[in-house]
Amino acid sequence: MEKILVVEDDVHISQMLCELLTQNGYAPSAAYSGTEALLLMQRGGFSLILLDLMLPGKTGEEVLDAIRGHAAPPVIVLTARTDKETIVKLLRLGADDYIAKPFDNGELLARIDVQLRRGAAQGPGGGQLRHKDITLDPDAYDALAGGQKAGLSKREFEILRLMMTYPAKVFTKNNLYESIWGGEFLGDDNTVNVHISKLRAKLHAISPGVEYIQTVWGIGFKIK
Repeated sequence: MEKILVVEDDVHISQMLCELLTQNGYAPSAAYSGTEALLLMQRGGFSLILLDLMLPGKTGEEVLDAIRGHAAPPVIVLTARTDKETIVKLLRLGADDYIAKPFDNGELLARIDVQLRRGAAQGPGGGQLRHKDITLDPDAYDALAGGQKAGLSKREFEILRLMMTYPAKVFTKNNLYESIWGGEFLGDDNTVNVHISKLRAKLHAISPGVEYIQTVWGIGFKIK
C-alpha cells in the first residue's frame, strides 16, 4: 500500500484528504506544519507528498527548498495561486506537479496516480546504467566514477538517467521538461539549461576532459 504524506494545516481539509486517500487504497499520514513534515520525511517510506504552501513553522516553499537535491518522493503542491511566476518558482524549487484549490477529487487522484506510475517506472531498483567511466546506480540515486560520487540532485540524476537510457536520442528542452518536471514547458524558462549546466560541472569535476553530454545546436542535448 502506497504511503502518502499530507502536509496541510487546515484540520478539516487534512481530514478530508486523508479520508479520500484511505477510500482509494492509500495509507495517508498527516502533518500540520512544515517542520513536522520534515521530521516525518526523515523516517522515509513515503511514495508521494501532498504539500500545502501556507503552513505554520516552515512554509511549503521552505519545505521544497529543504528537500531539493535529495532523493525525495514526488511532491504535488496544493495552491490557491496559479499565476505563471508562482508555478515556475514551485517547479524550480522541486515540485513535481501542482493542483489549484479548490480542487476536484477526481483530478487530484488522477494526478497522484500519474506521479506514482512515473515513480514506479523511474524509481530505484531499475539496475545500473553505464556510459564511458560513469556508472549510474538507481539504488544510490547518484553517479559514480572510480568510486567517487558526483553528488547529483534529484533532477540532475533523472536527466542523466533519461539520457543514458536512450543514448541515441536527442532530447529537446521540451522533452526533458515534460519528462522530468511533468508539466508544460514554458519557452522562456531557463530551468533545463541551469540543470544541464550543473550536471555537466559535477561530471567534469569527477572526470576532467571527458565530455558526457553533447549539445546538438538548434535541437537539444544527448549523451555523447
